[in-house]
Amino acid sequence: MTKNAVIYEYDGSFEGLLCCVFESFDKKEIPLDIVSDDREQILLLSKRYIENSQEKANRVYKYIVDKGGKKAINLIKKAFLTCHPRKEFLILIMVRKIHKQGQFAFNDLSDNVVSQLFDSVKNLNNEAHLFKGFIRFSIKDNFMIAQIEPKNNVLPLIKNHFIDRFPNECFMIYDKTHSLGLLYKPHKSIIVNIDEFNMDTPTMEELEYRRLWKNYYDSIAIKERENHKCRQSHMPKRYWTNMTEFQDINQIQEKNNLMIENK
Repeated sequence: MTKNAVIYEYDGSFEGLLCCVFESFDKKEIPLDIVSDDREQILLLSKRYIENSQEKANRVYKYIVDKGGKKAINLIKKAFLTCHPRKEFLILIMVRKIHKQGQFAFNDLSDNVVSQLFDSVKNLNNEAHLFKGFIRFSIKDNFMIAQIEPKNNVLPLIKNHFIDRFPNECFMIYDKTHSLGLLYKPHKSIIVNIDEFNMDTPTMEELEYRRLWKNYYDSIAIKERENHKCRQSHMPKRYWTNMTEFQDINQIQEKNNLMIENK
């Protein structure tokens, strides 16, 4: 099987990617790459748009489960959520390995495709774990709102954690990186595309709660044991933007006051 000088383009959904896998097997070809139609690409090679078909997607999904087991489909579903720039192509090659080797396809961790997928999924799991502790909610009109900027699409992995933690609340977690929002109300949840969203200006009451949390965070710190390198290794700086304890509450309040005066 040789690579064909064509690039598959699809709608960016998991089902759409499975249809690309179907196309590859059906045409007995391996494309040079697979890209979603929402990614800006400057390409000199021809592209073929692969239409989404639920029937084809279901057939590929069932085949992966039958041939590789639940481990295979779980790995592929998680790999799709990662930020690896060529995750779609790696998934296609992984399905072809499953086609040839079944469940043994995962045994050779020295294989470049297998190792890349496992490393990407490990990175996804680690980031999802961190966000379970790093998310900070604001409250407006009895509605909890949080904003995150993850590298990977972590919302499907952290969804149940926050639903279990706040089963009787209404909340939204907005993923600014991927323009996605997890919306929850008792007892229904959905992840939807959100093209544009801006956090509301915090109320005075909200600012006071933030100040209390920041004061608590500062008060429990032991100055003599401060270790900034250790903190950054456990709490990387890229997460600090949306974490209350690293925000300048006074600066936010001054900005709010200025906005009110300008009105």
